[in-house]
Amino acid sequence: DARVAASIDDTPSVLLVDDRPENLIALEAVLEPLHVRLRTAESGEEALKALLEEDFAVVLLDVQMPGMDGFETAKYIRGRERSRTTPIIFLTAVSTDVAQVAKGYEAGAVDYVLKPFEPNMLRSKVSVFCDLERQRRARARSDELLVLAWTSLPAGAAIVDVDGRMLQVNPALQRLTSGRAVPGSPISALVEPDDRLALDALV
Repeated sequence: DARVAASIDDTPSVLLVDDRPENLIALEAVLEPLHVRLRTAESGEEALKALLEEDFAVVLLDVQMPGMDGFETAKYIRGRERSRTTPIIFLTAVSTDVAQVAKGYEAGAVDYVLKPFEPNMLRSKVSVFCDLERQRRARARSDELLVLAWTSLPAGAAIVDVDGRMLQVNPALQRLTSGRAVPGSPISALVEPDDRLALDALV
């Protein structure tokens, strides 16, 4: 699906939500130089469907839409565990009063951009979130590799705290000790009594 495809090619996705097709075309033209995956939705309902199918680096969400408006859509986005922390930038050409802007931030917006927007400014804002998403994915890949190396290591290994107690043990160590290596127990319990003082000193 789209989520798997996005994770494979590592290109961040951006969701553009506006009920006017000409506004979506304009947004696509502004963001095209960022070389990110752009997906469009013409309603709040379409946006929520897209979020079920794909993860996004940022959502650009029009405030004034018929039916489910931007504020309601944002609340639904924030209400889902998977998209709870997805950044939302509100776009509006209507209200600039403090109460309306505050309502946007309360609904979960990280920014509020007034139409007509300055293309370079909007592109810069979106670029920041896309870069953060690339970094997040890189860290996730690194974590996955560390976990894989830890679990597949043929030698027994443990992470030990300053008191000599095991915080984590790998499968090989559990096998070698017939299950005696468990988090929370002292690593010195795994060796012969005559060796414990030397091991404690080493740790």
